[in-house]
Amino acid sequence: MNIKQFNGAYLIADDRLLFRISANEDVEYRFWLTRRVVLFILAATNHLISNQLKESHSLDAIKALIDFEQEAAKVGQTDSNGKLSQNLPPPANQFPIGFDPVLVTDVKCILQKDCLNDILILELVLPAGGNLSLSLAGTTLHAMCALLKQLSEVANWGALQLSSDAQAADAELEKPKKNSENPQLH
Repeated sequence: MNIKQFNGAYLIADDRLLFRISANEDVEYRFWLTRRVVLFILAATNHLISNQLKESHSLDAIKALIDFEQEAAKVGQTDSNGKLSQNLPPPANQFPIGFDPVLVTDVKCILQKDCLNDILILELVLPAGGNLSLSLAGTTLHAMCALLKQLSEVANWGALQLSSDAQAADAELEKPKKNSENPQLH
């Protein structure tokens, strides 16, 4: 699946995000994202990307790089006020998981290296044991994060800090590993 566009809206009555993923093949996926899921995605992606960059950059440089990438991903997707465009494309004709949005119950994030690019595998866990895996790199990854960040600010959800278990895992990631180069958060 080639992702064409991410769209989202905060529904105050449900305290959830309606998140749409449009693909080039006239395909659309619709999801309900809760506060817990959105904040985890934002914290986990930031954590994994930061750990990857720690090898060659200072902490200030890492923050600046991530902020720059998210701002660059917004180019061409913002209105005159600098906010991400709220213009939604017409609905697609194909809905592989159904027309109605599906609740994402959990998320798994894995950062993999593919030649020169870092690719985030975002596995959305769906009800009844189903899942949908998205491979996100570069501008696509940062565009999704920028949209989720803006929508979480609109919802006034604050920010999620990773637990001490995740911070301990972070310390483990800094140790050289023999078997795996793909950090994973769940």
